[in-house]
Amino acid sequence: MAERPLDLGWMRIFTEVARCGSLTAAAASMRLTQPAVSYQIRRLEDELGVTLIRRRHRGIELTAEGQRLFEVVSRNVDTVDLVAQQLRRTNERQTIRLHTDYAFSSLWLIPRMHGFRALNPDINIQIVATQDPLGQGKHDSDVMIIFGTRQEAGEGSILLLSEKVTPVCSPALLSDTPAPATIADFLQRKLIHLENTSQAHWFDWPSYFKHFGAHRGAESDGSDITFNNYTMVVQATIGEQGFALGWAGLVDPLLEAGVLVTAGPSLEAPGRGYWLVRPKSSDNAVRKLTAWLIDERR
Repeated sequence: MAERPLDLGWMRIFTEVARCGSLTAAAASMRLTQPAVSYQIRRLEDELGVTLIRRRHRGIELTAEGQRLFEVVSRNVDTVDLVAQQLRRTNERQTIRLHTDYAFSSLWLIPRMHGFRALNPDINIQIVATQDPLGQGKHDSDVMIIFGTRQEAGEGSILLLSEKVTPVCSPALLSDTPAPATIADFLQRKLIHLENTSQAHWFDWPSYFKHFGAHRGAESDGSDITFNNYTMVVQATIGEQGFALGWAGLVDPLLEAGVLVTAGPSLEAPGRGYWLVRPKSSDNAVRKLTAWLIDERR
């Protein structure tokens, strides 16, 4: 289908006649009758008021006017054919919808997607980001990555990124104030929180403090800020607005670039994290995407 020429009427007929050097050969190429092709050329000549071709014993030859028209028209026909082929191939590319949350899509998935596209230009990936991937309508060919436990992800799921959090901040935030030396030092600092409105559980500041035996009273959180999107948490942290919990695998590039720095001990939950849910479809494109996701694990 991608190679079928787009119908351009007389432009294509004239171009084909000029290239073939024969009305009969052009008619055969376009699956038309020779009289139909001859009629279109005569109509074009009548409309322009000039002779475009001269009929010879073994074919035709272009007049000067015909050659001039051919040089312009043939370039445009070739350009339109190329664009038409590209549009049709794009339309025929298989599309897979990949459902996940905002944090994973923006900080882990999107920076890597150019690698998949380079390997699989015939597959179009549509990323569907939502705070509740499980709550979205699914097709059998859809792929889903969720945050949670193995039980929540279901049988056959594969852990792509286990949960590990570390307090992080902007280096500039520590230029005037020393880094917290103990967990207790964080109790008086300005913290950035991620609001949780889903059923999934992850480490937040209260659970982080609880694990290390510390308690932060309500009187200490007056200057804290809260976001419902982890990408905004990261942006606020970069903007020197406080300390946040950085998820390993999501903020690693920012730490490596020195945009963020660690400021406290890590806390891990090896059985919890981002899971690739076993897809319902065994389609070849789905297999390629899931295999690539697994290979991208650290």
